[in-house]
Amino acid sequence: MANYYTDNPDIQLALKQIDWSEIIQLKEQNFSDAGRYPDAPSSVDEALRNYEDILELAGEIAADYIEPRSSSVDEQGCKLINGKVHYADETYDSLRDLTHAELMGMPLPRRFGGLNLPNFVSNLVIEIVSRADAGLMTIFGLQEIAETIELFANEEQKQEYLPRFARGDVTGAMVLTEPDAGSDLQAVALRATENPDGDGFLLNGVKRFISNGCGEVLLVLARSELRRSGAAGLSMFLCEKGPSIKIRRLENKLGIKGSPTCEMQFTDTPAQLVGKRRRGLTHYVMSLMNGARIAIAAQATGIAEAAYRAAIDYADSREQFGKKIKQFAAVRDMLVDMKSMVEASRALNMETCLAVDFDKLLDHKLEHGGCEGEELAQLKERRARYKRIAAMLTPMSKMYATEICQKVTHDAIQVHGGSGYMKDYPVERYYRDARITNIYEGTTQLQVVAAIGGVTSGTFLNYIKQLDQSMPEGVNPEELQTVRDRLARTEETIAHFNQQEQECRDLYAREMVDLCIELILSYLLLHQSTYNQRKKTLATHFIHHTAPLADMRIARITCGERSTVDAFTELVEEYQR
Repeated sequence: MANYYTDNPDIQLALKQIDWSEIIQLKEQNFSDAGRYPDAPSSVDEALRNYEDILELAGEIAADYIEPRSSSVDEQGCKLINGKVHYADETYDSLRDLTHAELMGMPLPRRFGGLNLPNFVSNLVIEIVSRADAGLMTIFGLQEIAETIELFANEEQKQEYLPRFARGDVTGAMVLTEPDAGSDLQAVALRATENPDGDGFLLNGVKRFISNGCGEVLLVLARSELRRSGAAGLSMFLCEKGPSIKIRRLENKLGIKGSPTCEMQFTDTPAQLVGKRRRGLTHYVMSLMNGARIAIAAQATGIAEAAYRAAIDYADSREQFGKKIKQFAAVRDMLVDMKSMVEASRALNMETCLAVDFDKLLDHKLEHGGCEGEELAQLKERRARYKRIAAMLTPMSKMYATEICQKVTHDAIQVHGGSGYMKDYPVERYYRDARITNIYEGTTQLQVVAAIGGVTSGTFLNYIKQLDQSMPEGVNPEELQTVRDRLARTEETIAHFNQQEQECRDLYAREMVDLCIELILSYLLLHQSTYNQRKKTLATHFIHHTAPLADMRIARITCGERSTVDAFTELVEEYQR
């Protein structure tokens, strides 16, 4: 039997070679669930064995059941019939398999029937499922809806909804985007007014581009303060699908066809407030979207993994000019680049999950007390540091993973040649599925906006210097010096960037963030290079492959060329109508 966990040594390495002990102890609250729930571990080693069992189970389901259905699901797609959304037939089978495996409540505490998994494990499961069927992940991966309810809803709401998520009785949707409020969520206009006939609110308006908008439980961003514009007038609401919610249409999409993307009309829809009024966008949605962004990074990594494997299998079987095409240097170069980018993407996402887990778990520890004096001060300092790192790495991870996903799926088709353009091979589907990943949950351009503050404020340099200081023994000293030289040049470039006027910083922010991401990845892969010889070779390849890119980015940032800003109209007016 195939298995998408056991056939992937890099995922196993991510789980086994990193010291997760503190996160596990924090997540398990010093193993307080042991003896109360049958699957609750009593030690770090037992927790790690549980994680391996979960990943192996997910890997088996993904390889043996979900992936064989994926082509049929893509071909059939979703249908809207008499106002009701129908998934492709085999999507129901896949969701049933995941439900029977009790994988539908991954991040939830055991008291609600969940698995109490930290982000670094649940995101590996999401990657594995995405490798099998990226569209299914967009339904399955919306478990952050339940996590948001667990974080911010009241106890009554948690008891009402979370056990249903954990049992797989319901799926969810994050209902944010509107026809005139896409990336600019401050412009959300859907109204929430207090229900004159009882408790709660009534929702009225239209939402668009809602992934799995047909889900049974919906988190809706709406304007509760009708006289206030911008983010200050927005709150988060919880409602269930019913006759007051009409699915007006399904989008006819390029990819992820197994996931319905809905336009929705709300007409006096009963809803409950989540948390406090006016904190919907500034607090709750940002938390929800950050969780979604690392999930999309995992999805993109899974798609890229599938595309790379399809390409190398084809290159090993296809012969031209009397030899297998994998023996040609040009093809080998593509395959090595694809492999190194996939592993770099996974390394960055796992590093991000590490920071996010610490941010959330230290927050929980502070909230529940038990510390005082110097210990409390140190805990607050650590929490603040991880919050800054998580806020920087989350958009970086989403940005890098989704951009390399475009590159890897593009090259996978190129390796296949004309055959890759045909539906006989899955790479054309991977290419189509990949395209949404750097658009939804915030475009790459918005990830740059989210990440650049960490680069310019000192968070990046503090973080990267900690990576440098924690370098394990056995790292190649020449490679380490190469990366340190790049760090020194990057520090100078950041100083130059910070001195420029805002228009120029906006113009070169993408180059600045790319430069910093590739430097982070060089350090992360150097850290991994002590694991085995293959990882050492991969780190060398990545560092030397990205060195010319770093030179180019530094040259562009510091050159002072600004025709895009100063001569935009002159440059484009010939083509304006």
